[in-house]
Amino acid sequence: MMNFQDHPYLLRIGIVGLGNAGSALLPSIAKHPNVKVTAASGRNEERLKKFAGDYQAEYYLSVEDLCQSEQVDAVYIASPTEFHVEHVRIATQYKKHIIVEKPLAVSVEEADLLIQAAEQAGIHMIVGHSFSFEPPIRKIREIIEKGTLGKVRMINNWYYNDWMYRPRTPEELDTELGGGVTYRQGSHQFDVIRYIGGGMLRSVRAMAGRWDESRPTEGAHAAFLEFEDGTAATAVYNGYDHFLTAELTFGIGEGGPSQRNQGYGSSRKAIQQLSSSEEERRLKSLKGYGGKHAKNYDQEKAHQPFFGLTVVSCERGDIRQSPNGLYVYGESDKVEIQLGNETGRDVMIAELYDAVAFDKPPIHDGKWGKANLEVCQAVLKSARERKEIYLKHQVAINSSKQIARNKY
Repeated sequence: MMNFQDHPYLLRIGIVGLGNAGSALLPSIAKHPNVKVTAASGRNEERLKKFAGDYQAEYYLSVEDLCQSEQVDAVYIASPTEFHVEHVRIATQYKKHIIVEKPLAVSVEEADLLIQAAEQAGIHMIVGHSFSFEPPIRKIREIIEKGTLGKVRMINNWYYNDWMYRPRTPEELDTELGGGVTYRQGSHQFDVIRYIGGGMLRSVRAMAGRWDESRPTEGAHAAFLEFEDGTAATAVYNGYDHFLTAELTFGIGEGGPSQRNQGYGSSRKAIQQLSSSEEERRLKSLKGYGGKHAKNYDQEKAHQPFFGLTVVSCERGDIRQSPNGLYVYGESDKVEIQLGNETGRDVMIAELYDAVAFDKPPIHDGKWGKANLEVCQAVLKSARERKEIYLKHQVAINSSKQIARNKY
């Protein structure tokens, strides 16, 4: 295994957007001995100044100025989805390596343009953060590849939560701009399913629901997905804040901590009390870097994160997550596999570093991100047309590209 501390290359990262996603990446950058955050850009100058003081870093009010900096080798694009095309193009223009938040774009055609731009610039582009970076999901794939339980035959991910009633900007509730749970959360869900199953989905049959006129986008979907090898999968998502899957996942949610019980339907009731979308936008901004309600990502993880309830069935057993790893239900017994303290964002930073420093092809490259985007679009199309949609842009996992768990 590579000892990163013996490798001289320092990767300097600039962050585009200091909201939840940009803030969440900072602890993982700090953990890696050869990666450093050196700059940020955004629209909130007060937030940027605090960041610059905290990290002795540069700050810019434009993405282009950040990408022109000689102190930046790679950028993490955590801006809203509708800006991904513009911001990725700017980064490729200045030959900066890229991590771009999911979804990569809003159309497969846009994704193709971004992939081509990255290839022409000779830079690496990773699409994330998605939940297939997380240790439990990667461990499930590892067990499947070993073959001790036989071939994987069925994958189910069901997630019920309050996504629709967390503070949202208007674009997050606009499907045309990449809003709604199918684009924003399906990107995670289909990524997990594709990763576990090897990548090659064949078709999708789905429904999607808009059940609250005050939140005019998809808040739920149910999809049946079939892989080329016949493996079946279901993806069920409901973000309307009634039943919560955390009741089935030991009270643990996405970040890893036990979820606090704030009362039934608390998110839904709180949003209904707001007087305008601008008030909601301001409330969300308080969760960004340095905001009043910002999360402390350094201390967030207490358990492995749960993106809903994931159950995987192989020929000779089943697998699901435990609070600190996996339960494996074999033919003769049930065992628990404990996992360490590594996070999915740690893995994402390591994947970028491996790509840049060692030219190791990343798993979550532009083509992988385009394949996930294709599934999101197929779910919406299937729901509209009430028919099975066949896929043509799927890519398989190349096992030789998988990175080992990094111990810095």
